[in-house]
Amino acid sequence: MAGKNRQNKKIGMGNEFGCGFMGGIIHLKSYWLKKSSVHSLPMKASNIYNASKKSQNKEEPKVRTRRNSTDTVITQKLSISDQKPCAKSTLVLQSRRLSDAARISTSTSASTSTLSNDDSKLQLAKINERNNKSPATAQLAGNLLVNNNTPRAKSLRECGPKSKTEWNSSSGKALMGNIMRKNSCGGDEFARNKKVVDPEVLKNMGNNAYKGGRFEEAVALYDRAIALDSSKATYHCNKSAALIGLRRFQEAVAECEESVRLEPSYTRAHNRLATIYFRLGEAEKALDCNQLTPDTDSALAFQTQTLQNHLNKCNEARKFNEWGVVLKETQSAISLGVDSSPQVYALQTEALLKLLRYQEAQVTYEKMPKFSPDWCNKIFGFARSSYQFMIAAQVYLAAGRFEDAVAAAQKAANVDPSNREANAMLRKARAVTSARMSGNLLFKASKFVEASAVYNEGLDHNPHNSVLLCNRAACRSKLGQFEKAIEDCNAALIVQPSYSKARLRRADCNAKLQRWEVAIQDYEMLLREKPGDEEVARALFEAQLQLKMLRGEFIVNLKFGANLVFISNNDQFRQYVTSPGMAVVLFTNRAANKQVLLVLEQISKRFPSVNFLKVEIEDHPYLAKSEAVNSIPAFKIYKNGSRVKEISGKNHDLLEKSVQLYSG
Repeated sequence: MAGKNRQNKKIGMGNEFGCGFMGGIIHLKSYWLKKSSVHSLPMKASNIYNASKKSQNKEEPKVRTRRNSTDTVITQKLSISDQKPCAKSTLVLQSRRLSDAARISTSTSASTSTLSNDDSKLQLAKINERNNKSPATAQLAGNLLVNNNTPRAKSLRECGPKSKTEWNSSSGKALMGNIMRKNSCGGDEFARNKKVVDPEVLKNMGNNAYKGGRFEEAVALYDRAIALDSSKATYHCNKSAALIGLRRFQEAVAECEESVRLEPSYTRAHNRLATIYFRLGEAEKALDCNQLTPDTDSALAFQTQTLQNHLNKCNEARKFNEWGVVLKETQSAISLGVDSSPQVYALQTEALLKLLRYQEAQVTYEKMPKFSPDWCNKIFGFARSSYQFMIAAQVYLAAGRFEDAVAAAQKAANVDPSNREANAMLRKARAVTSARMSGNLLFKASKFVEASAVYNEGLDHNPHNSVLLCNRAACRSKLGQFEKAIEDCNAALIVQPSYSKARLRRADCNAKLQRWEVAIQDYEMLLREKPGDEEVARALFEAQLQLKMLRGEFIVNLKFGANLVFISNNDQFRQYVTSPGMAVVLFTNRAANKQVLLVLEQISKRFPSVNFLKVEIEDHPYLAKSEAVNSIPAFKIYKNGSRVKEISGKNHDLLEKSVQLYSG
């Protein structure tokens, strides 16, 4: 009886909540209620809503008058509006889930499982009162509009979160294998965003990038346009313009040729191809392209004809070894706009080599555009391609890169086997390389006479090779032929002024001949190039010491590396600053930055003939007063007993420049 009373009590509670239809279901499914080990909880508003929709022909529950309140609760729970009625089986399933929820709720909170009917009524009353006071909240639920049929609201309702029953009813239709339903909200949005890009839009974007000087970006955009539609001649022609801006002429020619192939009457493509050939120094090809269209570029035609005249003069002057004329004409061609022609730069490089201006020749050769051999053969022809390799071999020989010279000469001969100049260059490169290798082996074996003879053979093929000249100078120095060795070093330095080995060898030979001043000049230049070279510093110190002795200067206790002195008394200070020669004095205190002393030590190593003194003013205040030291740290330079320069202790660059100036 107790169980029946509890059951009747629950049914009554369901009626009080306004869900008569749900109460009938509970009667039919009393088995599920008997299995529950806890008191029944108030039914969710969503179930009240679903049940009320199905029981319109039955007795209306007492909470019927609270429809607005109930609707509000429903939308808050489901976050949707305008929902279709659920099937009866779905309601049964929900009643099961309510039982399960009740069991879970009981295990976590005892207070929740013992809610009374009065509490439930009070809760619904509070919700109803709150909604009546705020009409706006009855219209909004979970960011969605209730009873709103605007397009925006419909879209939101379609894309909003669904209840469990809706997901259960649609889960079997949402996915089939790996294929997603097309009518889902996310899928529709993805389909809308996935648009096919118009190649014309990409072309216009590329044009804007080109106008802004962003050539790499322009090429990428034109490539995308071509990938979408490769049949448009305009895309290829515009891409060639961007490639020209990047100096990628080989690719630019290919794009122009493709543009002409697609549209043979495309005037701009013909003119652009003519411009490329003009900058490459191909005057005849430029003229031909310019004349293929009715709209001929008269300015380009005039420039191309002028270029042809310059090239003809170069070729004529080269036959008579008039290298000054070749240099002048090539410079005129470059000024005309032919800034990417391998032939023009090769002619200019050869002229500079023949005029013994090797450093300029090296710089000019580095400016020469380098293209693939096959493309050079196609565009410039075999003879001109072979000539470019031949000039490269000459540059490598002058720089002492013998193996590279042989390789370049071999390529020149392979490209044009019938070219006599190329074959002669190959023989020359091989002979010079062989002489250098054989001479070095003999020199290492101390066979200086034989080594000198082998170097002579190499110089017969290449009289101005700086490496062979310097190597022969080494042999002559070992044989005591210092004057001849100096002559070879001078010749090598004329060809290559930065050749430090030849300069060091010349300084050593001058020192052997007791020409101290010229030897010191070379040593000081070498030490400026390599400040940490102890061998050169020691040689410089010895040369300066010998020069001091020759002039009768004060050299007591002067040893290499001992030109940095810490002053201990007044007499010592006066002895250094009043003696012939130069002295640099650092006035400082014990708390001064050690960086200043480190700088002084470094400079003293670079100028071993100069005395560097350190005076601490705490120990010698009278020296600071007598020498008018106003700030510390401070440098003062003395020469031949007179103070000639005062420098701030922070100006290290000025100190080094001043020491170099006054020690010369």
